[in-house]
Amino acid sequence: MESFNQLISKLSSIVWGPPMLTLIVLTGVLLTYRLRFIQISKLITGLRFAFGKKGRSSSREGDVSPFQSLMTALAATIGTGNIVGVATAISIGGPGALFWMWVIAFLGMATKYSEALLAVKYRIKDENGKMNGGPMYYIERGMGEKWKPLAIAFAAFGSIAAFGIGNMVQANAVAGNVIALMGAEGESAKTAALVTGLILALFTGAVILGGIKSIGRTAGVMVPFMATFYILGCVYILFSFAAELPAAIALVFSDAFTGTSAVGGFTGASIMIALRMGVARGVFSNESGLGSAPIAAAAAQTDEPAEQAVISMMGTFIDSIVICSLTGLTLIVTGVWSAGKESAASMAQMAFDKGLPGEIGGTLVGIAVIAFAYSTLLGWSYYGERCIEYLFGLKIIKYYRVLWIVAIVVGSTGGLTLVWNIADVLNAMMALPNLIALIALSGVVVAETRAYWSKNK
Repeated sequence: MESFNQLISKLSSIVWGPPMLTLIVLTGVLLTYRLRFIQISKLITGLRFAFGKKGRSSSREGDVSPFQSLMTALAATIGTGNIVGVATAISIGGPGALFWMWVIAFLGMATKYSEALLAVKYRIKDENGKMNGGPMYYIERGMGEKWKPLAIAFAAFGSIAAFGIGNMVQANAVAGNVIALMGAEGESAKTAALVTGLILALFTGAVILGGIKSIGRTAGVMVPFMATFYILGCVYILFSFAAELPAAIALVFSDAFTGTSAVGGFTGASIMIALRMGVARGVFSNESGLGSAPIAAAAAQTDEPAEQAVISMMGTFIDSIVICSLTGLTLIVTGVWSAGKESAASMAQMAFDKGLPGEIGGTLVGIAVIAFAYSTLLGWSYYGERCIEYLFGLKIIKYYRVLWIVAIVVGSTGGLTLVWNIADVLNAMMALPNLIALIALSGVVVAETRAYWSKNK
């Protein structure tokens, strides 16, 4: 088993190596150029649509409001990557990695816009009258029937990968934080993990059995609350360390182009390491280009693909430009970033313990990780369902949901190195068909965009 795990780990490093990361970056550059930097020109419009009257609209065709669709996508993307993922990037690549996370997030906004637009344009109704969309549909219906094998590949990889990135890994993170908060050890830790898994499975099942409407309602309440909760903690720390903030920001920019010398437990990083870690962790955090978020966008109550697209684009802005930036700067101003990569998993707790009064910091981060991971369980359950429905039809969904709930218990009680590595590989396999489709259909995205904004100046 160890040799198999090493093989999968090596395969993961290959598929997420320079070729894949370069393709993601170049796709973002192409779409940014062809859409005339829409992430800048329509940023305020996107925020106004998402949190204003258009976001709450329920009179048009679809399953959930545009706002609930955005929150469902954010439920899946705001997860442990925003905390542990950022810490890992900075602890290996140095503060400069945060700069490259910003770059990939900026480009990813154009990618996310394009994914969502295509998802709404090419969505269909299933036998129950529910909206289905995403890469598998815009590949088949947009690129043509001869490309259907590519659509099938995306759906197959997505339905399996969901159990890794969206289920077992998240359940394990919840159990780990519950154990840490309880201070449990030995047999009591094993019992706590099992009980946590059972409770988590119960709460997850209660939501996902109601389908996208139930997930959308839950995400619409939970995501704004948990994001605000975490953001306020970071903002408090940054105000407390306001004197160090200008130097921290300067360090991010300088180290992005010069590399980082060894500091404390940090071993130093070159420009290429900072770039690779920033791009890789940025993609894992906001999922732009992965093809997952447009599945949620397709369920939105809208008759304008470009309108939902600009709302969905805000997901990458909130996830990476706002939350990941706050996490990264918090780690830097408190000085914990230099503790070394072995401390990445607990780095945010260290920063919050140092920056908040009393001894509540670690507890707050633990609660945040639990909330983020639980929301990811909900969002990715929907993604997996839509992928498996594309492959086998509606009848299989009830069995998929049961398997999803069982996997939560399994994930909470076991080591997941192999599962994580397999999920990494499958995520790359999801991204490849989606990126091909985005490039091939970029002309459709541009035409739809120009038509909408010309009509709605």
